[in-house]
Amino acid sequence: MNTVLVTGGASGLGAAVAAAVIDEGGRAIVLDKAAPTAAVTDFVPVDLSDSAAAEQAVAEAVDRNGGLDGVVTAAGIDSCGQLDQVSTEDWERVVRVNLLGTVAVVRAALPHLERSRGRVVTVASTLGLRALPDATAYCASKFGIVGFTRALAAETAGRIGVTLLVPGGMRTSFFDGRAEQYRPPDMNKLNAPENVAATVVHVLNQPPGCEVRELVVCASNEPSWP
Repeated sequence: MNTVLVTGGASGLGAAVAAAVIDEGGRAIVLDKAAPTAAVTDFVPVDLSDSAAAEQAVAEAVDRNGGLDGVVTAAGIDSCGQLDQVSTEDWERVVRVNLLGTVAVVRAALPHLERSRGRVVTVASTLGLRALPDATAYCASKFGIVGFTRALAAETAGRIGVTLLVPGGMRTSFFDGRAEQYRPPDMNKLNAPENVAATVVHVLNQPPGCEVRELVVCASNEPSWP
């Protein structure tokens, strides 16, 4: 693990992953709309709902840092509510950021990862395996990441490492600003993002030819698993 690009690295799980990479002696490049508050190796501002901009941001990051050894796609948003109560723009933005943004970043990073025999860790969710009401956009995007990652792993076997990370709820700002009915009843029972980040670093440190294909990481009382 040397140079790792982290989407959504300004906060939440992405920030925890970037910090863990640096703690391990690696270089963390963050792609996000907001600037990181913690020290990172490099930062490229980008709106991941724009696939062309996402691909250009990866190219810029590679040009400035000389290559990539890993990619972690931790950026994610949500728009809760019944389907007919969520605007078309809000619903589709969730899919553009979570799914299409993931695909755009991985597509742009792929040739660089092939040169380094690097690894991709995509971040789905337990709601990419189990559907809930009032979460159609989020579930669609995360179910999509599950399918995309499994297909990518088959397509690139022997060329790069591909891992699907399925985290449960975490104590982050992800739930800020939501109506009370869409907030966890007790944030303290959720997993710390640092715990999940530690498993990401473990995956990134696997030797060539050894694959952690799928990984579920959640608090012991996670209500959305199994």
